[in-house]
Amino acid sequence: MKVVLIFALALVTGLASGVGYRHEKILQDKGVIWGFDFLSEDKLILTFREGRIQTFDLKTKKAQLISGTPAVYAKDQGGLLDVRVHPKNGFIYISYSAPRGDDRSATALGRFKLLEGKVTEFKKIFEADTNSNPYHYGSRIEFLGDKVFLSSGERGDGKAVQDKKSTVGKIIRMNEDGSAAEVWCQGLRNPQGLAVRPGTTELWEGEFGPQGGDEVNIIKQGANYGWPLVTFGEEYGGGKIGEGKSRPDLASPFIYWVPSISPSAITFWQGDLWLATLSGEHLRRVVLKDSKVIGQEVYLKELGLRFRNIRPGPDGALWFSTDEGTLGRLFAKK
Repeated sequence: MKVVLIFALALVTGLASGVGYRHEKILQDKGVIWGFDFLSEDKLILTFREGRIQTFDLKTKKAQLISGTPAVYAKDQGGLLDVRVHPKNGFIYISYSAPRGDDRSATALGRFKLLEGKVTEFKKIFEADTNSNPYHYGSRIEFLGDKVFLSSGERGDGKAVQDKKSTVGKIIRMNEDGSAAEVWCQGLRNPQGLAVRPGTTELWEGEFGPQGGDEVNIIKQGANYGWPLVTFGEEYGGGKIGEGKSRPDLASPFIYWVPSISPSAITFWQGDLWLATLSGEHLRRVVLKDSKVIGQEVYLKELGLRFRNIRPGPDGALWFSTDEGTLGRLFAKK
């Protein structure tokens, strides 16, 4: 697979192929809106990292706090993380850092149903390895066919990433009820982006590198994406990591960035790949032609926000959430 290296690129802000974009703020809260999804055309469900779940009605502009949420390890990067509404089975899936005593935690996946503002039928259906490091949980959820995929971060344990018996630094595939969970691929660092390319069965993944080396990969069953054996990044403060930038037996990224932009979520919208970035503080459009990158464009950099999640909405807009508690959407101007 061809590797696309981005050191510097002329980027257009607010204008894409002659089409202008405008944004609209929908909601302003105080917490980190880590995940969101649509319960219907007029109602969203949002997860806040400190452990809160709430719904938001677009017609009435009213938020409702949901009771009965599971306990989470809300420290550093841990807490209540992604949320996805299954398109068919009636369950809502959430990922979170599950507390495990002695200041330890694990990336976990649960599912529940929502009834009159309460969590019902909650069940934890998967839990990754326990670790004492309160960071790199990964934790995006995606559906493909009758399977559920969960990205599991490496939790600072580089050795476990290359251990096929470990569930950190992997993408896990399982049945809708959590049964038959299996390691789908390995060699990932902190994968917070997961999306299926529309019209295909391709699962795409985005992850944070160390200092530089952020990646997007097209996921293949059984592939090893190299961390920490190879990376285009380097140690904080400088210094080589692993064996170099590539190795013939390890999968190369579809695209990567030096310096880092911190891709916290990825999605597809209007035929292109879009990323929400944290340290980059922008939405990024990666313009695709078939499976080739032909350009990149930056949006909303002027807002100075840490973009946490990104998802197309039923209204045709591109919705986003931020660490500053903003929920908004991006429209193409007519």
